[in-house]
Amino acid sequence: MGSGDLSPAWSRGRAPGLPVRIIAGAWKGRTLLAPQGQATRPTAQRARQALFDMIQHAPWGGRGALEGATVLDAFAGTGALGLEALSRGAASATFFETDPAALRALRANISACAATDRTRVFARDVLRPGPGVHTSLIFLDPPYGQGLVQRSVNVLRAEGWLGPRSLVVTETSRLDQVAEIGSILAHRVYGAAQLLVWRESVNGVAD
Repeated sequence: MGSGDLSPAWSRGRAPGLPVRIIAGAWKGRTLLAPQGQATRPTAQRARQALFDMIQHAPWGGRGALEGATVLDAFAGTGALGLEALSRGAASATFFETDPAALRALRANISACAATDRTRVFARDVLRPGPGVHTSLIFLDPPYGQGLVQRSVNVLRAEGWLGPRSLVVTETSRLDQVAEIGSILAHRVYGAAQLLVWRESVNGVAD
């Protein structure tokens, strides 16, 4: 998960000493640098494994959902989601992050994976992304409890990052309301978190 000024520290702490590793693909087993303290909340490895298994094997997903995909990892933090997608065959990834320590870790992780030619890193707020190009796979892992999913979706759609048929993955608190983002393709709960997957329609609303 990313950071910046939007998230209270209590919702973003990570347990010290827990490594963040890429699970599968070209960089399987690679340990990712993550800042200590409460600036980031990387998606738990079990949830990340389940998420990518789901994307690759669900009827609405498949190999084509990852191989050659253009990825946007918003609220990127360590970049674990975007780098996992690249490891599994995505063509490129764009990362948004504002926290200085997380940015340093993110850039170091990209360099360690020799992925600089397939990535772009923007030190910018997801709610102020600037004009973009359509991406086929979007990860939204905002701070919990602040209603940032719908706000982020609205802005990314307006600025051109969210295109027709984009696959959108969100991680929120299991207590967060999710009905406003539309029809869900998949919904899984892991501890305090819930993962939801949905697809943008050609009309700019969730299918």
